[in-house]
Amino acid sequence: MKRSDFVATGDPDGTVRCTLSYESADTLREVVGELGKHLKMVGKALSVEISQRGQEVTIVGTRANVEKTAILLEQLEAIAQTGYHLHGKDVNQAARVIVADPSTDLVALFSDTIHVGVGNRRIHPRSVQQRVYVNAIKKNELVFGVGPAGTGKTYLAMAMALGFLFRNEVKRIIISRPAVEAGEKLGFLPGDMVEKVDPYLRPMYDALFDLVESDRATRLLDKGIIEVAPIAFMRGRTLADAFVILDEAQNTTKAQMKMFLTRLGVSSRAVVTGDISQIDLPSGQQSGLAHALDVLSGVDGIDVTRFSDVDVVRHPLVAKIIKAYAKAENEPS
Repeated sequence: MKRSDFVATGDPDGTVRCTLSYESADTLREVVGELGKHLKMVGKALSVEISQRGQEVTIVGTRANVEKTAILLEQLEAIAQTGYHLHGKDVNQAARVIVADPSTDLVALFSDTIHVGVGNRRIHPRSVQQRVYVNAIKKNELVFGVGPAGTGKTYLAMAMALGFLFRNEVKRIIISRPAVEAGEKLGFLPGDMVEKVDPYLRPMYDALFDLVESDRATRLLDKGIIEVAPIAFMRGRTLADAFVILDEAQNTTKAQMKMFLTRLGVSSRAVVTGDISQIDLPSGQQSGLAHALDVLSGVDGIDVTRFSDVDVVRHPLVAKIIKAYAKAENEPS
């Protein structure tokens, strides 16, 4: 790709124009997307006008935004040249990352993969903090992943756990979360104890069955190699040779968190995820997650990865919603 110099458009708003020339038509198609959908996403995310004509893409906007857009498109080209097939969600996330930090090496980010161990299934971090999180899990026996919904905390923890299991680095996976209702009373739930708590654990099953084919996941669950249970079931156990995930940890009490963390046995590791902005505990009760982050600060062997709205990998609107709520909560009433 060749980039032209910035040229003033002559408009009173001081906008500039920059043209990118592509040598490979295949790479250009990958970057542009079907019917130009990727360019539309980039234009909206970076507040620029983008048009394609032949092998050239022209960007018009403020100098700062045009510069960021050119950097993004150059990096997307480099990613495409590695053989990676760009999806809309990749382009959207890449745009958010570059807006936050134009110096980010997207090629390195997209090249960092988690081999789940199921066929050729690989998961790659889609933000800088996700990459930090994955590397922290590789290096530390206890990792806290803290931040808003949609940042991939639980999903990546599950992918890492499966990788450890299928490489025989652990013998089982134990997934837990507190059975706390999110601001509404669900009333009586029928069935035995397992059936009563199952609705609270459903998000964990969703992540598992997305990463592993249904039949294999079911066999692992039936054999107890993967166990999904509420945190109340952890008391009195010693969890050796296990990869343990505690999800929605903001809804644990201080006693529950201490109990969970002291269950870890030989050759085990744990990932604790949560969002301290969404605590559903009774009023006046301190979150076990918030307390643990204070108490364990600076302890060797424990790492904390903090996510923000930049790392949200769900629908692009989710990041905007999170930012709007954070702003409203910080404004004086």
